[in-house]
Amino acid sequence: MKLNIAYPSTGCQKVIEVDDENKLRSFYDKKMSTEVEGDVLGDEFKGYVFKITGGNDKQGFPMKQGILTAARVRLLVSEGHTCYRTRKDGERKRKSVRGCIVSSELSVLNLVVVKKGEKEIAGLTDTVKPRRHAPKRASNIRKLFALTDKKDDVRQYNIKRRIAKEGQKAYNKYPKIQRLITPARLQRKRSQFAEAKQRVKASKKAAEEYNALIASRYKEARDKRAAAIQKRRSASQKKSAPAAAKPAAAAPAAKPAAAAAPVKKN
Repeated sequence: MKLNIAYPSTGCQKVIEVDDENKLRSFYDKKMSTEVEGDVLGDEFKGYVFKITGGNDKQGFPMKQGILTAARVRLLVSEGHTCYRTRKDGERKRKSVRGCIVSSELSVLNLVVVKKGEKEIAGLTDTVKPRRHAPKRASNIRKLFALTDKKDDVRQYNIKRRIAKEGQKAYNKYPKIQRLITPARLQRKRSQFAEAKQRVKASKKAAEEYNALIASRYKEARDKRAAAIQKRRSASQKKSAPAAAKPAAAAPAAKPAAAAAPVKKN
């Protein structure tokens, strides 16, 4: 089995081939993301601690995290799953993957150095491979150069690459710094904040004007309704006043009482 060992601090990786089953037995039945002592591989790896990050079986199928088996399985995967890249929107496909448990069916096992041991490993820890791409984010550049003062200009620490092609003039290439806070950016944020405040004030003023208009219209409607009611009441009072005055005038002109009928004497 081949062991592909990577050391992120130097950016190097090294492939070693191990045929001794006694050395490989300590990796068997271990899951991905498990840390393994490097002493089992020999004295040159004494003190090292490796982390299992994946691998491929003898037919080339990769290991997939979360599949708790050492065998090969077929999964229905879609966009967002590992070991699969979609070609169309909404596409799903059944793919063969190896479980996340290490077994003798693997041909390559990927390891990452978590802790460095006593001795240097040739081609892995003794050489530093320059990074192909420098960090672009401003906070990562500060972290790389240990810039603790906010007054330090990150643009002065931007890593450049010299591009020299045959028959062309050489030039430098700089990555664009992301999330860079400049005076122009601060001014833009202040203007955006001021515009937002103005929009809030304008909306509040418009709401107040609208509410005042609605209140005035409601008041006009109430006044109009009250005036119509008052008009109807006054009209009904005018109609009822003559009808009440006629019986009062006819009361003095009442007919005289009829004379009493004569009483017959026997």
